[in-house]
Amino acid sequence: MRLNELTPCQLSSLYHEQLQRDFPPQELKPLDTMLTLQSQGRYQALGLYEGEQLLGYALLWLEPGVPFVLLDYLGTLPGIRNRGLGGQMLDLLAEHFRDVRGIFGEVEEPEGGDPAGEALRRRRLAFYLRHGFRYGGYNCALFGIRFRTLIRGREDVTAQELLEVHQRIYRRHLSPATYQRCVQLPLAPGQQPGPPVAWTEE
Repeated sequence: MRLNELTPCQLSSLYHEQLQRDFPPQELKPLDTMLTLQSQGRYQALGLYEGEQLLGYALLWLEPGVPFVLLDYLGTLPGIRNRGLGGQMLDLLAEHFRDVRGIFGEVEEPEGGDPAGEALRRRRLAFYLRHGFRYGGYNCALFGIRFRTLIRGREDVTAQELLEVHQRIYRRHLSPATYQRCVQLPLAPGQQPGPPVAWTEE
């Protein structure tokens, strides 16, 4: 298996055929945002392939001069899930980005939110912890959804260092008004997320 970079056309197809099914609106960036970031060299769409068959995908947010990568979306295609492909993809990503200080991501907190989805949220968190990720030291709320920050990378990365990178990525893309309204980074203990809202074009 290998990782191949997806073209804008392939990313567009993936978005309409998979991401819109796999993620709720408040967790999904608009396609135009992804394509703009990709054209700027600040977003990388990678497909997991076996031969010519696409098995899964990883979309990652990059910032020039920042030695961290934000894992934005990770998924495998329907019909081939629960075969260990996600863990293999994380290992391939770690090798692909071996020169950075860490790959980090936002995993929805199991507690709170829709009770019907709590078991799925717990499985998702356990998946990342099984595959080399650890708690980054703080939580956040993005567009009304509470997340735990996780990182797979060098052990000397501090929570403050990661937080500053995390804030920089969102401030770089969002308008000050949208950042103020929709990003709580970090989310203080006891602080509640704002109301869920969908991503909007900037």
